[in-house]
Amino acid sequence: MALTPARPLKRSINPFRALQVHRNFRLFWTGQTVSLIGTWMQQVGQGWLALELTNSAFLVGVVSAAGSFPVLLLSLYGGVIADRRSKLRIVIICQALLLVEAAALWWFTWSGRINFDWLLALTTMGGFISAFEIPARQAMIVELVTKEDLVDAIALNSGGFNLARIVGPSIAAVILARYGLAWCFGINALSYFAVLGSLMRIRLPRWMPLQHLVSPFQQLKQGVDYIRSSRPVSGLMGVIAIYSIFGFQYLTMMPVIARDVLHTGASGYGLLLTFVGIGALTGALSLAGLGARIRRGRLFNGTAYAFAGLTILFSLMRTVHLAAIVLLLLGLAMLINGALANGILQSVVPDELRGRVMATYVFVYVGFTPIGSFIAGAMAKFVGVQWAIFFGGIVMLGYSLWAFWKYPEIRAV
Repeated sequence: MALTPARPLKRSINPFRALQVHRNFRLFWTGQTVSLIGTWMQQVGQGWLALELTNSAFLVGVVSAAGSFPVLLLSLYGGVIADRRSKLRIVIICQALLLVEAAALWWFTWSGRINFDWLLALTTMGGFISAFEIPARQAMIVELVTKEDLVDAIALNSGGFNLARIVGPSIAAVILARYGLAWCFGINALSYFAVLGSLMRIRLPRWMPLQHLVSPFQQLKQGVDYIRSSRPVSGLMGVIAIYSIFGFQYLTMMPVIARDVLHTGASGYGLLLTFVGIGALTGALSLAGLGARIRRGRLFNGTAYAFAGLTILFSLMRTVHLAAIVLLLLGLAMLINGALANGILQSVVPDELRGRVMATYVFVYVGFTPIGSFIAGAMAKFVGVQWAIFFGGIVMLGYSLWAFWKYPEIRAV
């Protein structure tokens, strides 16, 4: 009598399964999300403080660039360090240093001793720490869950980030109105105790140093050679680079837009950022719901055009309410476009090159952002902030038209 083959167990569709099953990831996600809420509060505060201290769109861009420019310089080396040391230990040390940076920013602002030089120095300090913390934290996720749940964990991590993007600016708007700018930084400093407490409760197997490591230079060269030789990957990286430079200028210049164009205060500035977060969270949930039923290349193509077009449209807004609606759609397009770029790279890159190519992706996606901040700040100084954002949207649109014609392989993925 023939035996009926056993049916494979259906995988749970519960999106929160990784949190329920993996204690270490649950601790990490909870502490990290609380800390990110504080981080977004500090982002709101830094932009507004820079504008109050300088009354200069260019210097607002300089402060924004100071927080991310060190990532451009050091993130690849930070990835090398993460491969040679305990990732959990690196993250704990870096989070403790970020606590010190936030506390110092609170004290200088609360005591009235803050000036542009101190703001720039402390923001740069945070950027240097993040250049080592971000690669270690991203690489550590795989140690907190099984490979079966890795994709779910990454999705939940992104969801926590965008939840914080909504909650953080909303709280910051209330804190700014009632208690003053300094407490955006003070609450962020306190939020680091949540993440440090969670990280210290994580239990991982004892870390053992790797022996006979390949030269980091040779590893990096192999990754770059692969990117240059693969048409889909090189074409995609070009789009990612242009959108990293010009696509986030509207966020950098948001304090200037809020005050000088939309004529709203700090609370209105926080509200505008909240709408970006709502759009991004909606995009994350929508993309997760679509799953494998979409052609990622075509959707990436469409969202690239939408991202560029909505950036141009936002530059033309004159009222807070219309701007908020456009920002909601812009946040949605931005999230889907960025997530698809990441997912397409993950699907086409060979396993043996995955780490190096994704490190290059982070280097471009995060590290090129300060270039755009400098460009936006300089253009805003000479032609106005709206024209600076408008020009960025035009560059993105023009490059997308050329790139998708030059690299039709992207749409076929």
